[in-house]
Amino acid sequence: MKRIQGLDIPQTLEELCDPQRMALVVYDMQVGILKQIKNPETIVAKVSRVLEAARLAGVRTFFMRHMSLPKELMGAFCYRMAMAWQRTDDPEKVNPWFLRGSPGFEITPELAPRSSEAIFDKLTMSALEGTPLSIALRDCGITSIALVGVATEIGIEPTARHAADLGIVPVIVEDACGSGHAEAARRSIESLKFAGDAVFTDVESLCKALQRKGG
Repeated sequence: MKRIQGLDIPQTLEELCDPQRMALVVYDMQVGILKQIKNPETIVAKVSRVLEAARLAGVRTFFMRHMSLPKELMGAFCYRMAMAWQRTDDPEKVNPWFLRGSPGFEITPELAPRSSEAIFDKLTMSALEGTPLSIALRDCGITSIALVGVATEIGIEPTARHAADLGIVPVIVEDACGSGHAEAARRSIESLKFAGDAVFTDVESLCKALQRKGG
C-alpha cells in the first residue's frame, strides 16, 4: 500500500479486496441474455464461484438487470438500440426482450440473490448510470468493485470506465465475464488495459484474495 498526504493508495489485488471497501457487481446474468452467448454454463459456474467467495468474505453484493420498456414508452434511442441488437431496420418489428416479469428478464436461478443483496434494474449499459448503485456504493464507503457477468463488450467496459470516473477502482474478473462477440470483447479488454484504470484478475486469484482478507 502506497501512502501520500494521509491517503492509502492500493496497489495489489489483495489490498483492493477489503470486504469493507469492495463490492461485487453481478452484471446482467439474466436468463434471456445468457441464452445469447456461447457456453453460458461456464460463465454461470465462474460467477457462482465468485459469488460464493464474496458471501463468505462479507462483501456487499449488487445484481444488475437490463430492463426493456414497453413499446409505448420507448423513445427514439431505445428503438435505435433495439433495432441494432435485433438486426432489423423496421421499428415495427422490434420486440422488447426484457420486459419486467418476463422469463428472460429474471436472474438465472443458479445465482439466486439473497435477501441481503440488492437487485437494481437499468436501461443503460453502465450499471452506474440512472440506477441507485452509485449512491449505495458511496454511502457504504466502497472504493473498488469486482465486476462479473455479461457482456464484456456491452456492459462491463462502460461500467468499468464509469466507475473509474467516479473514483472507484474497477476489478475485472476476466474469466467470469462472458461475451457475445469474442473479438469485440478482446478489444474492450485491451482498451481498458491501455487506459490503466482497471485491475484485471481471474476467479481463482480473486477468491483466494477474498479468503485471506475475509478470514
